[in-house]
Amino acid sequence: MRPYAMTCEFIDNRRDGGKTAPMTTQNMTTDNKSIVQKALTELVGTGDVDALAPLLSDDFVHHRPDSTSSTKAEWLAAVRAALVPLAGMQVEIHHVLADGDHVVMHSRRRLPGGGPEIVVVDIWRIDDGLIAEAWEIIEPVAQAAANLVWWEPADH
Repeated sequence: MRPYAMTCEFIDNRRDGGKTAPMTTQNMTTDNKSIVQKALTELVGTGDVDALAPLLSDDFVHHRPDSTSSTKAEWLAAVRAALVPLAGMQVEIHHVLADGDHVVMHSRRRLPGGGPEIVVVDIWRIDDGLIAEAWEIIEPVAQAAANLVWWEPADH
């Protein structure tokens, strides 16, 4: 195991405890979900960013509110740089939902030793068997209550 490898656990949140298979309407939806799960398993399980690169289209775009790391090369470099400070991070994947060419993942991530915890929603668009676009929404758990009233002016 590499020193920066993380642990990943897929959580089954179905009310029936996983006794029935998840419903799918198209093979494409199932295939796209598998592509995203494979990419995440490769990255989280091995820490090998290079194993992730072939799963991204050449014109991959990572949409960020701060307009950083938008191209495939920029995003892979950002992921590579993040692996060192995120060493030992635990990732609990609670939901992986797919609809057509989009896959949405809801996860909770924790740093070891009582470090900060975040909740993340990733949205992936698949095109011709490759991840073409990605969006992510990150919310620090400690700040969740404040984000419920984001429209109110901040106290100064």
